[in-house]
Amino acid sequence: MTSTFDGRDVRADTSVRSPHARRAALASFVGSTLEYYDFFIYASFSALAFNTLFFPDLGSFWGTIVSMATIGIGYVVRPLAALVFGHFGDTLGRKRMLVVTLVMMGVATSLIGCLPTYGAIGVAAPILLVLLRAVQGASAAGESAGAASLALEHAPADRRALAASWVNTGAAAGMLLASLVVLVFSGLPEDAFLSWGWRIPFLLSMFVALAGLVIRRMLPESEVFEEAVSTDEPKEMPAKVIFRDHWPSVLRVVGCGLFAVVSTIFSAFALSWGTHEAGVSRTVMVGATVLTAALALVAQPAAGILADRIGRKPIFITGNLVCAVAISGFFWAVSQRSTALILISACVVMVAGYSLVNAVGPALYAEMFETRIRYSGMAISGQLALVATGFAPTIAAALVRPGPNGWIPVAVFTACCCLVSALTTLTVRETYRTSTTDLGK
Repeated sequence: MTSTFDGRDVRADTSVRSPHARRAALASFVGSTLEYYDFFIYASFSALAFNTLFFPDLGSFWGTIVSMATIGIGYVVRPLAALVFGHFGDTLGRKRMLVVTLVMMGVATSLIGCLPTYGAIGVAAPILLVLLRAVQGASAAGESAGAASLALEHAPADRRALAASWVNTGAAAGMLLASLVVLVFSGLPEDAFLSWGWRIPFLLSMFVALAGLVIRRMLPESEVFEEAVSTDEPKEMPAKVIFRDHWPSVLRVVGCGLFAVVSTIFSAFALSWGTHEAGVSRTVMVGATVLTAALALVAQPAAGILADRIGRKPIFITGNLVCAVAISGFFWAVSQRSTALILISACVVMVAGYSLVNAVGPALYAEMFETRIRYSGMAISGQLALVATGFAPTIAAALVRPGPNGWIPVAVFTACCCLVSALTTLTVRETYRTSTTDLGK
């Protein structure tokens, strides 16, 4: 029996007939893997080495805070870059912009691996580091929105959440790959790690970039996008249309997107605090990231399948509530220095909670905007939401207090962000039964 959406036969939806749905999902997955491998490599080494390599004169405390703040630089440039990538992605095509973002990220990350440190060239070293981090941020601003748009528009109407979930499943794969690499090289003797060991993970990104580039160049635009841009309707700047007609959706995405602070709190702040202050071994903390990222490769597609059957909102809200409650258990486990408790609580936060939200987010956001402005709508609103995510480790480093219970303010901050995300989702229209061509209308 053929399923229907808003009273229409699914076969009437042009996106159902796309013969490239699987290739689009693969292209989104591989590209996102590279983007987030590069992003998490940076976050990990900001926690483990950059305070020593690039900010040695600031001391351990301020060096760590400033090093964490450079993570946020990548998020500050994202809204402006989103305007640019969104505009051209909606006018020239998703595919072209996704090739550009892939090249930008690969080149910037490789150059970070070649940077001289503060001891070699002085203050020029952290300046160059920040500039390259800004290029990473600009690339990421165009990546996730374009990849989600492309995957969703190629997908059958009743599998859009699954297709879009591969974008953030690629993010989990990138985190897993980055964590494994960090685990290997952070196990080197300290002198070797700080002299050359930290560079190799950045240089390795070139190989993933080449693979993603080959796949993306072979992928055509979706039929639903080609149809949207071929009409004779007057063409307006996508950003103008978004802020004039779709500002409620922008605000909703910003509110929903606060859940993402969980990611940088877990992968950057907790890694730094757990190893430097709580006394947990670097291997255990990175191992928790490896385990949760590996499990997310299964949990996120499963969440996407479920969201296509019962709706986006129930899955998104449930994941937020789990994160809000479980984050305290994770920090308590780290404070107790119990390997078993750390691994179990990390899985509750990042697999049972964060994976649900992370998987459904791309479809939830993309379906708020119609095809002709989807790239811009997702990019602009999504990147505005992620500014808080970028600075979450810095905020956490300022909130944390000495002593075994010093983590409580950080847990409260993280839980509040998740609760705001869940409450905002209640105002979002459910779209899992809406035809692709009718989304955002």
